Amino acid sequence: MAVATIRLSEKPLHQRLKASARSRRVGVSALAERLIDEGLRMDAHPAVAFRDGPAGRRAGPAGRRAVLIGGPEVADVIGTMVSGDVPVEQRCSRAAELLDLSMGMVEAALAYYADHTDEIDAEIATRAQAAEEAETAWRHQRALLAK
Repeated sequence: MAVATIRLSEKPLHQRLKASARSRRVGVSALAERLIDEGLRMDAHPAVAFRDGPAGRRAGPAGRRAVLIGGPEVADVIGTMVSGDVPVEQRCSRAAELLDLSMGMVEAALAYYADHTDEIDAEIATRAQAAEEAETAWRHQRALLAK
């Protein structure tokens, strides 16, 4: 793996980076790498941002959670488009309608998905497994009540 050294022009910037890394309990280099990666992704996809969930960053190989700015997670949009029996030519408009999004936002999610397919597919699969496990637990609870 190649190692790069980055020189920050401002000492206060370096201090903020160190403080943020300390508060998140991660290394300065790991945090800098994540922020640079997310910044480059947002530069390539201006309608996409990253945010923390209740348990911190999640999804994706680096724990990122890609969301449409002012909207749902990219995985929500793509999950709506890849599931069901809606004809391919109607999937974008159907997702826009179901999620109350503009076609531009749906297209932004699709563009991000095109560049980061494995990441979004993994998030969709994780969600499907969690939903299946939750349903199994719920059915078991109901069966116990029926005794």
